[in-house]
Amino acid sequence: MERPVTFVKHWLAGCGVHGWPCTALAWAAVAVALILVSVIAYWIGRGVIGRVLAFALRRTGSRWGDALQGRRLFARLAHLGPALVLFACAPLLPPADHVLERVAIVYFMAIGVLASISFLDAAVDVYQSYSVSKHRPIKGFVEVAEILLVLFVGVLALAEILDKSPWILLSGLGAMTAVLLLVFKDSLLGLVAGVQLTVNDMVAIGDWIEMPKYGADGEVVDITLHTVKVQNWDMTITTVPSYALVSDSFKNWRGMARAGARRIKRPVYLDLASVRFCTPEMLERYAAEPHVAARMSELKSAAVAGNRPLTNAGVFRAYVEAFLRADPRVNAKMLLLVRELDPGPNGLPLELYCFAADPSWAAYEAIQADLVDHVVAKAPEFDLRIFQAPSGADIGRIAGVTRPS
Repeated sequence: MERPVTFVKHWLAGCGVHGWPCTALAWAAVAVALILVSVIAYWIGRGVIGRVLAFALRRTGSRWGDALQGRRLFARLAHLGPALVLFACAPLLPPADHVLERVAIVYFMAIGVLASISFLDAAVDVYQSYSVSKHRPIKGFVEVAEILLVLFVGVLALAEILDKSPWILLSGLGAMTAVLLLVFKDSLLGLVAGVQLTVNDMVAIGDWIEMPKYGADGEVVDITLHTVKVQNWDMTITTVPSYALVSDSFKNWRGMARAGARRIKRPVYLDLASVRFCTPEMLERYAAEPHVAARMSELKSAAVAGNRPLTNAGVFRAYVEAFLRADPRVNAKMLLLVRELDPGPNGLPLELYCFAADPSWAAYEAIQADLVDHVVAKAPEFDLRIFQAPSGADIGRIAGVTRPS
């Protein structure tokens, strides 16, 4: 079989072209023909592999079809056509046959690496469509596998180009350990952190975390080898290094979400001057309150046993506790307290300590506001005043200055 270059040279010689122009034109013509055949092979492969396989996978109804196409696996496999053409034509083009064979082999390696990365990324996409991925993310481990694959195939490709044994190159990597550790420091730290985060179940996709050092306060949306992405409540994205979640402290609100309740811990400040002992008329009036009537006998018995008279603050505290227990929006099965804190310049703090039955943010804020509003509005019925610092209107009223109409 006549070589393509020789055939073209004979044809050019018949056209009157001789010498080095004939050789140069022959090689240029063969190179252009090889490129055209490779392009045609690529488009044929893309049409067959891309369309046929994608159509077949869509017919199965599997998630893999969209995932593989989204990660461009079929487009990368289409490069097998040009690689096969180059490898098959290499023996026909001496003395460049050995160079072309090595180029074709390296081309095959590159296609294999890129296709493998696409497949692994698609596998991560499919895995993330299941709920288990929120508690057991694998993206960081897949990224480590991809890095190792690229390094391994890179060594094989370099050995093929240099026509050396890969073991010679691998033995030289031992002397470069310090340099490799420095270059891949973040990757190694991220790998160790990823293993610890996963094994200890410290953070998962969908968790609400707070990390003031990095300005993170929101929901975890992605966990990779190097970073953890947090979408803050103002819709900004904060990127936190993976190893920072192991070396630094952060708050994870997952326990609250799993418990189905969220803590309310809100003080209401009573004016100390309004706290007094109860008279019989006051007790009779307080007993008309539905939440106090059931506990009045208990309160009187405790007061007699302790040899002390009842106060309006004590009766009000019992009322608030009974009110909280009767509210269906408060989880009565969890800790519920109405306690007095240390008196101070702002009066006597009466703290509501309970758990809202709905932990969602909007519902929680509404429940908390309703409870506090009720307590503040109910305090005057127990002859108590809510403390607040005097405002400009208060000072004007004391001074006898009226606001102009």
